[in-house]
Amino acid sequence: MKTYSIVLIPGDGIGVPVIDAAWQVLEAAATRANFKLKAESFPWSCAFYKKTGAMMPADGIEILRGHDAILLGAVGWPAQVPDSVSLHGLLLPIRKAFVQYANIRPHRLLPGVEGPLRAAGFDILCIRENTEGEYSGAGGRVHVGTPDEVAVETSIFTRKGVERILRFGFEQARLRRNKLASVTKSNAQKYSMVFWDEVADKLSAEYPDVEVKSYHIDAMAARMVMAPESLDVVVASNLFGDILTDLGAAIQGGLGFAASANINPDRTAPSMFEPVHGSAPDIAHLGIANPIAAIWSAAMMLDHLGESAAASDIIKAIEAATARGIGTRPGNDKTDAITAAVLSALA
Repeated sequence: MKTYSIVLIPGDGIGVPVIDAAWQVLEAAATRANFKLKAESFPWSCAFYKKTGAMMPADGIEILRGHDAILLGAVGWPAQVPDSVSLHGLLLPIRKAFVQYANIRPHRLLPGVEGPLRAAGFDILCIRENTEGEYSGAGGRVHVGTPDEVAVETSIFTRKGVERILRFGFEQARLRRNKLASVTKSNAQKYSMVFWDEVADKLSAEYPDVEVKSYHIDAMAARMVMAPESLDVVVASNLFGDILTDLGAAIQGGLGFAASANINPDRTAPSMFEPVHGSAPDIAHLGIANPIAAIWSAAMMLDHLGESAAASDIIKAIEAATARGIGTRPGNDKTDAITAAVLSALA
C-alpha cells in the first residue's frame, strides 16, 4: 500500500479547525482508495513566533524537504505579529525555497452556492507567478522616522521566471478549453510589464492551438465581474494574481470556497496546498469557519500526488454537501457540521 508523507502546518486562527477538517476527509478518501497518508504536524505560527522569535526553526526548510507535500491552514495574527513578519517568515520562504513558482487557484460556483453576480456558468483557473515579481522582497528604507524617509520596493522579473509561469499557463489551457488570458499593466509599467507581454507573444507561437489574449489588470478585473464566463486560464504576476484571485473568490461566493496550490512543477521539492482565506482571528473561537476551501485544497494535493480518483471523490463530496445547502452561506453552519456532511457524501 502506497504511503504519502504529509506535513500539516495548521498555523493561526481558523487554520487549526479547517486543517483538522481537511485531514479527516483526506484520511477517509485514502481509506476508500487504498493508500495511506502519514502526517507530521508542526506548530509554526504567530504563537510560535512569540515564543521563539521566529515563524519556524532555522532548519525549517530542511525539515520540510523530505516530505511529499505540505498542507497549510492560515498564518497571521496582526494584533500580535505584523503581517509583514509572519508572511516573510513562513509562507514566502517556503514558496521560494521549494521553487513553488506556480500558484493555482480555481474559481467556479459550487452547486447550491449563490455568488454576487448574475453569471453562474464560469470556470476560471488563475495561475499566479509565485516566487518573484512584486513580492521579491528587494528594497529598503532609509532615514526612517524622519521627514526625509524613503522607501523603495523593487519588482524583479526574470526571463526564466516569466517564461516558465506563462508556459505553465499554456499547458494548463491545453488541458482545459484552450484559452489563455495574460494579465499585465504594460501601458503604465513600460519595462517589467512590456517585457512580460513580449515573452507571452513569443511563447504563443509554440502553442498555436491556444487562443491568447492580453489584458491590462484593470480591464481583467472588470471582465471577471462583467463576463467571467468568457475566461478560461488567467496568468498574472505575483501581485496582480494575488489581487485577481481574491476577486475570483468573491465571485465564487466567498473566501470560504477559495482553494489554492503552490506547485513545484518540476517536482524537485514538495508542493504546498492552502486555502486562500486568512486566519480570521475575529471568528476563530466561534466554530463557524468554512472548511470547504481547505478540503478543496487537500483534493488538489491528492491530484498532484497522482491520486486523481480520490481527489475527484472529495470534490464530488463537497459538491454533494453544498447541493444540500450545507456550507453555502458564511456563518450559517458550524465547521463540524460541514465536515460531517462532506464525510457522509464521501462514504
